[in-house]
Amino acid sequence: MRSYGQYCGLARSLEVVGDRWNLLIVRQLLIAPARYRDLLEGLPGIATNLLADRLRDLEASGVIERRLAGSGSVVEYALTPWGAELRQPIEGLIRWSAPLMTRGPDGDTFRPEWLALAVPALLDARVGTRPSATIGLEIGGPPYQLRATRSGFEVVPRDGRDLDATVRAEPAYVLALAAGAIGLGDARALGAVEVDGDEAVVRAVFAA
Repeated sequence: MRSYGQYCGLARSLEVVGDRWNLLIVRQLLIAPARYRDLLEGLPGIATNLLADRLRDLEASGVIERRLAGSGSVVEYALTPWGAELRQPIEGLIRWSAPLMTRGPDGDTFRPEWLALAVPALLDARVGTRPSATIGLEIGGPPYQLRATRSGFEVVPRDGRDLDATVRAEPAYVLALAAGAIGLGDARALGAVEVDGDEAVVRAVFAA
């Protein structure tokens, strides 16, 4: 771990999580604890030796820990309670990135599970009244669902529960709706978003 040699909270934080890939590893573990091969799959572009080095550094710093999962024969990585406190600053960066994200992927790799962190972060910051609802998200690949409750929002894989509505859209438009960068009516007029079911519920959840 390299030191900036500065007695500053930001400098010391960056000494722990500022190296390339570290915060993306934390992102994956905020979504769910993961095995090494799951992290490798969820971090396209990272070299195997670099991932091993980053995991070792984060574990030594107390950000992550290894634990036995399932029958006790599989090792997975999880955030420590201190590491989990990175959720708030990471969600802040996600909200800050909205102008960069709503213009689309421009050829970058996208994985649907990344919306599990991004959409709740965007909605929680601007939607005050949360109606109890479950909305399907079809964005290419496995179907997901957005649940809105009084305690907050979550995006998880479809679990078979009844849906109030389903939204079909490219990921950039889902993010734009969640960020309030485009209204549902405008998105539908552009042909960028399709809604099946109760459109009023979708408008209420996205405050559109």
